[in-house]
Formats: sequence, C-alpha cells, structure tokens
Amino acid sequence: MTTTASTAPGTGDDLPKPDSAPHGHGTNDDPPKPESAPHGHGTNDDPPKPESSPHGHRTSDDPPKPESAPHGHGTSDDPPHPQSAPPGHAPDGDPFDRDVLPAPDGATRALLRSLLAPMKGRVALTVLLLLLQQAAAQSGPLLVAYAIDTAVPALGRHDHGPLLAVAVGYALCALGSGGFQFAFIESSARVNQDGLLDLRGRIFRHAQALSVDFHERYTSGRLISRATADVEALRELLGEGLQELVGVVLSFVYIAALLLWLDVGLGAVAVASFAPLYALVRIYQRRAGRAYRARSTAMASVIVKFVETMNGIRPVRAFRREAVNDTGFGVLNRSYELRNGDTLLEMARYVTGSRLVANTTVAAIVLWGAYRVATGSLALGVLAAAVLYLRRLYDPIDRLGMFLNSYQAAAASLEKIAGLLAQTPSVPEPVSPRELPPVRAGFTGREVVFEGVGFAYRTGGEVLPRFDLTIPAGQTVAVVGSTGAGKSTLAKLVARFYDPSAGRVLLDGVDLRELPAAELRGAVVMVTQESFLFSGTVAENIAIGRPDADRADVERAAKAIGAHEFISRLPDGYDTDVRKRGGRISAGQRQLVSFARALLADPAVLILDEATSSLDIPGERAVQRAMATVLQGRTAVVIAHRLSTVEIADRVLVMEDGRIVEDGEPKTLIDGTGRFADLHRAWRESLARR
Repeated sequence: MTTTASTAPGTGDDLPKPDSAPHGHGTNDDPPKPESAPHGHGTNDDPPKPESSPHGHRTSDDPPKPESAPHGHGTSDDPPHPQSAPPGHAPDGDPFDRDVLPAPDGATRALLRSLLAPMKGRVALTVLLLLLQQAAAQSGPLLVAYAIDTAVPALGRHDHGPLLAVAVGYALCALGSGGFQFAFIESSARVNQDGLLDLRGRIFRHAQALSVDFHERYTSGRLISRATADVEALRELLGEGLQELVGVVLSFVYIAALLLWLDVGLGAVAVASFAPLYALVRIYQRRAGRAYRARSTAMASVIVKFVETMNGIRPVRAFRREAVNDTGFGVLNRSYELRNGDTLLEMARYVTGSRLVANTTVAAIVLWGAYRVATGSLALGVLAAAVLYLRRLYDPIDRLGMFLNSYQAAAASLEKIAGLLAQTPSVPEPVSPRELPPVRAGFTGREVVFEGVGFAYRTGGEVLPRFDLTIPAGQTVAVVGSTGAGKSTLAKLVARFYDPSAGRVLLDGVDLRELPAAELRGAVVMVTQESFLFSGTVAENIAIGRPDADRADVERAAKAIGAHEFISRLPDGYDTDVRKRGGRISAGQRQLVSFARALLADPAVLILDEATSSLDIPGERAVQRAMATVLQGRTAVVIAHRLSTVEIADRVLVMEDGRIVEDGEPKTLIDGTGRFADLHRAWRESLARR
C-alpha cells in the first residue's frame, strides 16, 4: 500500500455544502488528531432522494437509517466508530479501551513454552549447571560440622589429616561453586537474550500482520509499551529472577533434606515453617498480580499520552496546548505512581511477614538445639551446621521476594503480550487462494464489482446497507460527498482493508477474500492524503512501490510524474535522506514522491483518497499533472473534495449518509438538478465571490 500526507493550506475550491457558504474542506486549519484514523466504511443500496436517480447500480427499498448521518470526523469520510468515546469515558465493555485484549485460557503459558521450546537443550544444560552450583555451595556447612565434631578432636591427637581434608574440600567447593555460577550465568544469559529477541520479533511481525481495524482501536503507544516496557519486565525475570527462584527452590530442597539427615527433629521444625511461608507467597501472588496488571496498564497510558503529544507537536504548539497536555500527563503520571506504590506495598507486606516467620523459627531451633546440646542428646557440630543451614535457608527469602516481584511484573506483561499475539487479522489470508486472470487485451486496469455488499463494524452497528456497483476496467470514478458520507469506506473495501459484512467485492471476477495479500497489493494500490514517507532516501521511498526496481526504474517513474526536477535540486538528489515522515521536503513534494511510488508499483487499480485536499494551488497543479500520468489506462477510484479533481473523472458517484444518491458522467450531473449540480453551483459561486 502507498500512503501520502500533506500539510500545505488548501486552495479554497473544495466542495461546499449546497445550502451553505463554502466550507473549504481541503484546508488544513484544524490540527490532526494524533491517535485518530479514518474508519472508512462503504456505501449502501438504499433508495436515492426523489430528485435524483442513481445510474449503474441497484438499490434496495430500505429507508435511510438515522444513525448513519455524517458526524464530521476530521478528514475522514466515514461514519464514526460506534464504540468511540471521549478520553476518560471509554465503554466499560470494550477490552481495547481497557487494554485487556481477549486471549484463550493458557495463552501465557503456551507463549512461554513456545519461546523456550527451540532451546530445550540449552535450557537443560543451564538447569544442570545450577544444580551443580547449588550442590557445591551447600557442602560448606557439612564440612564445618565435620571439622567441629571430627577434625578438631583429631587435631588434639596431632592428626592433621581431617582438618587438611576439610580445608581442601572447602576450597574445592568454593572454586566449583564459582565456576559453575559463571557458566550458569553465561548460559542463561544466552537463552534469555535469544528468547527476548524472538519475542520482540514476534510482536513486530504480528503487529504488522494485524488488520487496519485493529490499529484503529489499539493505539501505537500501547504497542510500543508491549514491545519495550513489557519485554523489559520479562528480561528482568529471565535474567535475574529465574536464577533466584531456582536457587531458592534448590536451597530449600537441599537444606531440608540435609537437616532431616543431620537431625530429624530440627529438620521437622524447619520443614514445618514452610507452611506459613507458602501461605504468604500465595497471598502475595494473588494481591500483587492485580497490582502489577494495573501498573502495566497505567504505564501504557503514560506512553500513549507521550507518543500522542509528540506526534501532534505542531498543533500542540500552534494551539498552545502545552499546559493542558501537561495537566493530562500529570494525572496519568500520578496514576502510574500510585499503581507502582501499590506493588511496593505488597512487596513490603510479604518481606515483613516472611522475616517474622524466619526469625521465629531460627530462634526456636537455636533454643531447643542448645538445650539438647547441654543434655548431650545433640552434637555441637550438628547444631552449628543446622544453624548455618537455617541462615542459608532463610537468607534467600528477601531474594525470593525480589523474584516474586519480578515474576508478578513479568506475568502481567506476558499476559498482555499473549493477548496481543492471540489477536487474529480480521482480513485473513485465503485458505484456498486463487490467481487473478490475465489482464484483458487493450486494458491496463481491471473491473471492480461490488456484489450485494454491506458493511458493519465487528463491535455492532450497521454502517452500510447492501448495494451493487460495477466499475469497468480502465474507468476513473470520482466519489464526492460531505464528510462522513462513507467515501473512504468504498475505497478501503476495494483495497481490502476491511472485508464486507455481506456480499463480495470482485476484481475481474475474483473475490478479494480469495486473493493472496501479495497479489492483491500488487494489483491495488492506495494513495491517501497522508503522504507518509519513511526515514531514508528519496529513492528508497519510491522503490517501496517495487522493491526489486533499480535506480533507472526509480528515476524513470519520478520523471514521468514530474518529480525528477525537484529531486535533482535536493542536496544529495535521490540519495537525500527525507528524515522522519519526509519532514525535509514539502507536502506537495511528498505527494509527488507517493505518486512516483504508485506509478512504479504499476497497479491495475489505483485508489486516491483525497490526495490533493490539503495542497496549495501550485502543489495541487503539480499533483494533478502527476495524477493524469498515473491514472492513464488504469481503473481508478478518486475520493474528491475539490471539483478540480472531479474534472479528470469519467464518472461521478455522489454519496450522502452512506448512500450513493447520484451516479453519472460529470457533465450530465452538472446539467441536472440533483445533489452534484448543487455542489457544482455552490462551488462556482464561492469562486465568484473572491
């Protein structure tokens, strides 16, 4: 798909409403809504108004639906989304607005398994290294007990062998523990980074594959949060927390077994303390899980607000919105602070409770053990080893708390990522794809047919009742009407940004739903008024239309459009970096680059969605000359706000409230008494008053 945008002021010859003074729809006086996007939802087959009659399409007898009246959504021509709501008033039932995407049960665990499955061998090696490290580390207290009960008495008999063996054994255990720890950290780091690399790639690829309607409901700020903050939370878990968890669990198992082996009574007391600790962990998991999910949502809201403000920095400065935006950001920032505080409070409760249990247990075992040593029923070395093991058992409790902290943050993040990855495109690839037939002799374009097409949002509310329409191959059709009439919908159904709720859209007799995406995008190209250029050179932006094109092809397309002259004057010509969103060149020049991109793609069907609506007079004339070149021989759907654009059309469709109310040749409609004649007359009168 090819997209374009422009910011230059309009020329004032936009289509006005017939019963009012000209409104200049093509101007760019109002700031764009940073997060808004046209919803574009088709036309219908309801009867036209009595004073006009449609040509070339069948209609139904249904009366107009009151909810389809135009609402004037910025530059979009489509009726508003039925779920749209002012900020802070999102519908409670919409998971997109609450940032809680639906996902099947077990999606989080399935995602984690799928990340680790390709690395099963390395994961097993990593676990083995940790087992060996823990075995070496936990041998120290046993050596201390042996030294107290055996080596020290032997030293009194001038036998240095046992004490020397203890010293050598302790040194070997320390070296082994350090070596295994190093190998474990290196191995786990590689596993972690490879898994996160895979996850970030999945998020990026999946976000690109999702349909346009998903991106119109799910903001880019939330996607950024998923790919950055949420992945970072998972990194902290895998990089640090997982080691702590496995270490603590192994320590519990090793130490409990050793304590029971050293003395059943002391071991039983230590094991009994696990019950209140387990209860504390479960309570923390339940309470902290809610807190971390709320924190993740609050963080995403902060990122969304930041991205929205920076994307709309020009209107922010032009309309002096800094103070208002600062207040709104402060509210969201404060909410994030409070949610973050909730997580820290839950952590504090857990640590306090666990330390109380640990200290109480250690005190009880020391007192009981000292009594038994005094009575001779317990060796001093065994008590010393037991106390050392108890300290090792309970010292990791704080580290376990840090793991649980990381785990809850990562679990909330992984849940949101799994919800994102569980979304499926509403415009899927066909199960049994078909190929387009060869282009008919003498034609460059292809026939477009709307067969019983109707459209409604997935969230409910019919937008377009059923209608039929045929656009012959090679014909240029201009679609006019007031804002919200549904003009862009017609275009987006042809481009298959949406699938119709009823009926079919056919391209040379083939249902668009049966065409592979690659073939459809090669046959149908859309140029919108948002002349979006990617960071990179002019040549690279033109070559998007056909990635395998060489420099000669790129320059040939630019010359045919009339863009070669201004490109040659740029500092580095075709190798000039246009920078973010093409900000280095003007709106008209960006539009010419977009047309060169479309010409290079050589589509059979070209859609121009208000491609000149916000250009000044010189820019519009340059773009119109380029349009004449691009449209030659192709099937074209031109969404028009200016009658100067309509002049190049073979046929005009007039839309009102989502209905095609007139259909005919421009001259025939101008000479008539219908809606288009009123539009044309009002436009001429507006020019005469200047």
